Amino acid sequence: MAVFNIFKKKKPEKKAVEPVEKIEGIKEEKPKVDELRSSPPFANARVKEAVLEVKPRKIKEKKMGIAYRILKAPQITEKATALAEKNQYVFKVYPETNKIEIKKAIEDLYNVDISSVRIIKVKPKKRRLGKISGWRAGYKKAVVKIKAGQKIEVMPR
Repeated sequence: MAVFNIFKKKKPEKKAVEPVEKIEGIKEEKPKVDELRSSPPFANARVKEAVLEVKPRKIKEKKMGIAYRILKAPQITEKATALAEKNQYVFKVYPETNKIEIKKAIEDLYNVDISSVRIIKVKPKKRRLGKISGWRAGYKKAVVKIKAGQKIEVMPR
């Protein structure tokens, strides 16, 4: 009959956790996670304390986490520098982004409060160079208005 038992899974042996007595001069060590998993839950006070102390860690999101997928570059033109005096900044963005993503990316990257976001799609234009004709690529840009008293350093000094 032992032939039929080869396909059954063997159950792992459980280790019993001994109760801990408090003795002066001896420090109490906490059990490892492997010991906790193999022992029955809340076998004694020592195991109960160790289980309560294990907490999941929070994953910190980096400040530039999504900004590189949304913003291409700030656009620096005469009109953009004139708009900067009115607390409006122009950025080239990827064509699949929306206003909410742009707002979140700029707030995280530059630490400013944004009051409005406007999006402009610049269409591709036909250009010629001698006999050869082609198209200049279109792109998407965002005009971002920030709250008064705040500033974005677009050009590093």
